[in-house]
Amino acid sequence: MSPKIRSFFMCCATVVVALGVGRYSTAQTDVVYVESNRAHNNSILVFKNDGGNLVLSNEVPTGGQGVFDLSLKLGPFDSDQDVVTNAEGTVLYAVNSGSDSIAGFKISRSGSLSPLDGSPFPSGGTNPVSLGISRDTLVVVNKAMDPSRPDLDQPSYSTFSLEPDGRIEAGPLFTSPAPGGSSPSQADISSGKRLVFDAQFLGGHLRSFLLEHDGTLSPEDFQATPGKALPLGLWSHPKKPILYVGFVTVNKLAVYTFDSTGHLQFVRAVPNSGKAICWVRTNAAGTRLYTANTTDNSISVYDTTDPLHPAEIQHLLLKGLGNALQFTLGPREDYLYVVTQRAADTIPLGEGNTLHVLKVHAATGKVSGDAFVKLDVPAGTRPQGVAAVQIR
Repeated sequence: MSPKIRSFFMCCATVVVALGVGRYSTAQTDVVYVESNRAHNNSILVFKNDGGNLVLSNEVPTGGQGVFDLSLKLGPFDSDQDVVTNAEGTVLYAVNSGSDSIAGFKISRSGSLSPLDGSPFPSGGTNPVSLGISRDTLVVVNKAMDPSRPDLDQPSYSTFSLEPDGRIEAGPLFTSPAPGGSSPSQADISSGKRLVFDAQFLGGHLRSFLLEHDGTLSPEDFQATPGKALPLGLWSHPKKPILYVGFVTVNKLAVYTFDSTGHLQFVRAVPNSGKAICWVRTNAAGTRLYTANTTDNSISVYDTTDPLHPAEIQHLLLKGLGNALQFTLGPREDYLYVVTQRAADTIPLGEGNTLHVLKVHAATGKVSGDAFVKLDVPAGTRPQGVAAVQIR
């Protein structure tokens, strides 16, 4: 190639980069999904992140009912993974806690939702609150604590086979009961996809199961927490056999190790600067950990470079009214999305239900730039669950 021709192509390449053409021009936008949890006509609120500003683009019915409760008591709303997506970001599932079903949606390349054939699907129990996906198996936690149905008393765990297109096969593969009133809260799946962890919140126990290839959940551990601290949020380390647990009543983050069968060993509990630590997440590398702290409406950030010795490096109060609950990192881990509820009587009725977006700083993992939108739900409704995908 002559020098002149080479120079011509280099100039063209420079213009392409400068104009943002080709692979550099692809706008990377997150689509964020929040469940309204309406008692009637439950729905998924669909937001787009416009450079740190959240814009509501659609509301899609789930075909079921949420749960309505003005008592503000612990129980029906203490759960995580109410809304989840598959690893590819092509299918979304959400609980219909008031009508005992799971809604399933196909996620388009633009982030829009369309119901899967047969949705909603029976949850295999009553008052489903949490979902976990392990390859082609869906794990469902049925809490059985719907305030509009006070006679419910049998929580359970169910598993279902997933079709290649995301549809849930009829009938559970397996169902296992939990103690009445124990308030199971989460279906945390280990990074190896073979273990399922749950916090029985009001029971004060951690549970672990080995997920067999046929969908059977084999109980492996049933362990009371130290000092009767009530456990809530769980998250397993993405690379190591470590489980992090929020001890909500003592404001501490607990660290457990586990073996290949799911047997847990308590290591330590470290302080949390917030009040009522709840849900927990790590980044994909396992070097940073985030917690939502409900009572003081805050987010804490931990350095977990040494994963057995988490060190809190930030405590940020969220703006506005509300109580921080479920949250998720965006697909590129550059944003953190937090759902707040009206979960205290100090917040006026009709206020406190919001979705926040925080910028995550690549170098430190700390968060800043809190912006939020009010969620348009009826007074007394408490939205729950959040998931995010990147527009493809």
